Amino acid sequence: MLEVHKNYVLDENQQPIAVQIPIAEFEKIEEILEDYGLAKLIDEVEEEKPLSKDEVLQYYQSLKEENVAS
Repeated sequence: MLEVHKNYVLDENQQPIAVQIPIAEFEKIEEILEDYGLAKLIDEVEEEKPLSKDEVLQYYQSLKEENVAS
């Protein structure tokens, strides 16, 4: 299991409003999520016609853009 070192950011009422984590840990989490998205894509198309490399990359990029927009 990935250990995440968290620092909580509190507001003036001492209520937690955000969390800070080291960049290296954030990048590892990001990599895990991207791998999960790619595995999900592979599962979705398992019974369909295989996608070309360009189609996979295009779909993968759309997932990343979708996540940034939300």
